[in-house]
Amino acid sequence: MCSHYQAVKQAERLRKYYETHRPDIRLPEDMWPRYQGLFIRRPIAWDAGDPAVPGREAVAGRWGLIPAQVRADGLARAGKLSTFNARSETAAGSYTFGNAWRRGQHCIVPAEAIYEPDWRSGKAVPTRFTRADGHPLGIAGLWDRYRDASGAWVETYTMLTINASAHPLFRQFHRAGDEKRMVVVLPEGAYGDWLHADATNRRDFLQGYPAERLQAQPEPTSGSGLLDLNLDGG
Repeated sequence: MCSHYQAVKQAERLRKYYETHRPDIRLPEDMWPRYQGLFIRRPIAWDAGDPAVPGREAVAGRWGLIPAQVRADGLARAGKLSTFNARSETAAGSYTFGNAWRRGQHCIVPAEAIYEPDWRSGKAVPTRFTRADGHPLGIAGLWDRYRDASGAWVETYTMLTINASAHPLFRQFHRAGDEKRMVVVLPEGAYGDWLHADATNRRDFLQGYPAERLQAQPEPTSGSGLLDLNLDGG
């Protein structure tokens, strides 16, 4: 699971690596669950076939997916669930993630780095993961939205995770005895394909990113805050 990441702040990096534009809105760079962050998706209007609609858009939304079918009386409870990660193996049958999964509401979460705890010393040491080539990460996710009491759309998103027990790098992290998991980091050349993927080829993208293309750097003084959260599907 991933409960902490560094967002891509520079508009030029969004344009260069994700082929999209940053919306004119102030958002945090240091991201934790339930914060407002950026995700990239195929625009809703794109399916109408309008050639003027770009193939990708960057949208501000809540990190922690809340499904469209949630009713107002259930929103308070849904908003407290830890839905910032979704298990790719069970997303299709999940009440929270199933709607977005079945509809192919794929997104990419742009990140300069993600953080995971290293427990090998007996204490949680925050560890920063980046791409070895200096490029930002593109994390596969799902998005959904619901209408608030005023009728306005509220956008939300989650990161997809896979089992990492055989991954040379990520299998070393998390608590002893816990299942080893990692977010799905996409190759840059697969960004567009992921946004347009359907049920016939979606699983092809849910692979572990090569360990030799990643760097892990302990940051023992930076993470006053590895959250101890109850996961809902991550």
